[in-house]
Amino acid sequence: MFKTLLKNTDYIVLICVLLLVIIGILGIFSAGYNTDVNKDEYIKQLIWFGISVVIMLIIWMLDYNMFDIGGYILYGISLVLLVAVLFTPSLMGARSWFNFGGFLYQPSELMKIGVILCTAKAFSIYKNNIGQIDKRKKIIVIAIISLLFLIPVVLILLQPDFGTAVAFFVICAFMLFRSGIKYRYIIAAILLILIMVPVVYFFILNPTQQQRIKVFLNPELDPLDSGYNAIQSKIAVGSGMVFGTGLLKGAQTQYGYLPIKSSDFIFSVISEEMGFVISALVVIIYTVLLIRMILIARNAKDDFSSFIVTGIVGMFFFHFVQNIGMTIGLLPITGVPLPFLSYGGSSMITNMVAIAIVLNISARKSQNMFLD
Repeated sequence: MFKTLLKNTDYIVLICVLLLVIIGILGIFSAGYNTDVNKDEYIKQLIWFGISVVIMLIIWMLDYNMFDIGGYILYGISLVLLVAVLFTPSLMGARSWFNFGGFLYQPSELMKIGVILCTAKAFSIYKNNIGQIDKRKKIIVIAIISLLFLIPVVLILLQPDFGTAVAFFVICAFMLFRSGIKYRYIIAAILLILIMVPVVYFFILNPTQQQRIKVFLNPELDPLDSGYNAIQSKIAVGSGMVFGTGLLKGAQTQYGYLPIKSSDFIFSVISEEMGFVISALVVIIYTVLLIRMILIARNAKDDFSSFIVTGIVGMFFFHFVQNIGMTIGLLPITGVPLPFLSYGGSSMITNMVAIAIVLNISARKSQNMFLD
């Protein structure tokens, strides 16, 4: 069994993850080099990576059926933590983290995995029994799937963390597409979103989030405050040119002009000091990683595993596009981290758990390896 798992494991996925982590560690090291507060963040990131590797190996070797019950357990625990975190002190304008002696834990991160596992099971049940259940039961199943997504989204919006909330909608969209939903429903959903945009803007987003959108459209509106992050990030990305200024030599990074540089704007650090060559390599690695996971989802032997991987693809796709998009001025600035590169234990563990699940599914390509 163990030899078969080793043989069937998708090593391209592993190599992509390892390369991203190495580039991320270098970026985090440089981002904290000339600071007193963040100087040891690269060491903490290495510790989180080591812990994540152990967790990944355990999940990789687990019986596939554990994902079924494990998803409900993870969802339930994360739901309790999402409620509890609302009563913690505000940090950076949001109640999103638990502080354990300097180590921050963000429950919304692992909730993504819980949601993916639970809704993958619901989607697979619905798809496999669509011709055998009446209209009333179909509505009940759809309502359950909707609630599985909406309950954590509402709690996350209360923190408030709009960027993470959007991630859940993207995950849902990918899984709905995988379910073979009719195009008229997709068009109806798009129209509903367009109608809801002004409602969300005026009644849900707080003034800071509204200002971010205004600044996204025109950063020069407030270059020394709300537009500062966007302007400095684009300066950092542009100043790297082809080969970069060199590690520890970026003016924006080393002299403190670039904000939140080890997490939100880690891609700006990489672009400035390692240049277009390495930043383009990061984009290529992410693209290869997403393509490999799409192939794993397509070749999965059952709908449950295919839905799981599809949801994980949606999660990585959103974080990849949103983070890089905001650093180069194509998307509004949010607190969404760049997987495997941005500093953060919660993000690292969640991403490695997701990769472990993908590897578990890809390694069990033969249907008889799925234990009954």
